[in-house]
Amino acid sequence: MSATERLHCAPVNIPRSARSLAQWLLLGALVGGVCGVASAVFLFLLEKATALRELHPGLVYTLPLAGLVIGALYAKWGAPIRGGNNLIIDTVHEGDRQVPLRMAPMVLLGTVLTHLFGGSAGREGTAVQMGGSLADALAHRLRVSPETRRELLAAGIAGGFGSVFGTPIAGAVFGLEVVVVGRLGYEALLPALVASVVGDLVTRGLGIDHTVYPTPTALPLSAGVLAKWLVFAVAVAGVAILFVEGTHRLKKLLEGRIPSLPLRMAVGGLAVVGLWKLVGTDAYLGLGVPTIVRAFVDPALPESAFAWKLLFTAVTLGAGFLGGEVTPLFFVGAALGNVLARLLGLPVDLGAAVGMAALFAAAANTPLALSIMAVELVGASVLPHVAIVATMAYLLTGQRGIYPAQRIARLKHGGPLLARLMPLRELPSEPPESKGEPEPKEPSRD
Repeated sequence: MSATERLHCAPVNIPRSARSLAQWLLLGALVGGVCGVASAVFLFLLEKATALRELHPGLVYTLPLAGLVIGALYAKWGAPIRGGNNLIIDTVHEGDRQVPLRMAPMVLLGTVLTHLFGGSAGREGTAVQMGGSLADALAHRLRVSPETRRELLAAGIAGGFGSVFGTPIAGAVFGLEVVVVGRLGYEALLPALVASVVGDLVTRGLGIDHTVYPTPTALPLSAGVLAKWLVFAVAVAGVAILFVEGTHRLKKLLEGRIPSLPLRMAVGGLAVVGLWKLVGTDAYLGLGVPTIVRAFVDPALPESAFAWKLLFTAVTLGAGFLGGEVTPLFFVGAALGNVLARLLGLPVDLGAAVGMAALFAAAANTPLALSIMAVELVGASVLPHVAIVATMAYLLTGQRGIYPAQRIARLKHGGPLLARLMPLRELPSEPPESKGEPEPKEPSRD
């Protein structure tokens, strides 16, 4: 075909591209809208629950009773949604059944009650699960294709994450990065970006204000500073491994010893109350945002703060309480970064900012999203430091993460592609390696 003929044929594809663009703008906006409303309601209730607990600290004593109630509700009606974030990730890959719509209200209620009575948990898990279940409900209602449904699920993850933290660009990248370790699903980039941006706009438009963190000190990168960040990354990776393995093993141990979910949550609640009385402070209950901000400015922050928050959170989540890991890991990372900065001679505020983002990046296998999130939360002065530490810590944590349903195609240290996209939870200590085999493919969704 001549150049002239190709030129005349080219406009034929424009309407198809325009329709595709319009479709994703519309669908992404719909997903973002429902995610934004859900996040606004959730954050409003969470703020009220936290304020009520702080006004009446005695509520913490009833956390075991709250565990019994939440556990009974989930035992009766929550079996199909017990997988949480992992259920959303599994559905993205397998798509064999719809994510139950009941996940959104149940996880919202369970998380608010967890915080009301003092459980140490976060909010990203709730936002991602609400976003995923609402997006899947839209996908089934509109009867979209399996491929489009998969991309809408990624948009739901992005819309929930971006709107609950006020970080729309990080939310979009998180929705693409969290599904497969070491890969970005660019086919869902536009709907994820639209959903995250619209979700954030809707949440802010409904009057929700997000935490404002201090802007850290700008520090030029040099050979000496780089060496300090490498030491910093090793420490962050070690704490990430401790959190991931500790939480997973504690959960498995409790499930084996106490099969009843209500009783297991009651025992976990009792353990949290015991820890609370032992340390004699409310700082490790709930989200712990005041201590995160304090880590940026207080060189006298207790060295053990990060370890206590890690323990409180591992017990809370390991027992089955609802919530997420992001904000508690922000606490642990910021407090750890504060201590490491003092030891290594780095600015305390910069150490807190880098630790806050890098620890979750390592635990969730999302270094790119969290590097961007750090910039959205504290400003560009955190670059390139956060990207270096997050990447190194991500690699050093090995083939593990807080989301066992994440798929992996190639081990982090390199080597041949695996025979298939394998969930982290199924990865043996010596994973099978393919030899000269083609790129692993997603299972058919037809």
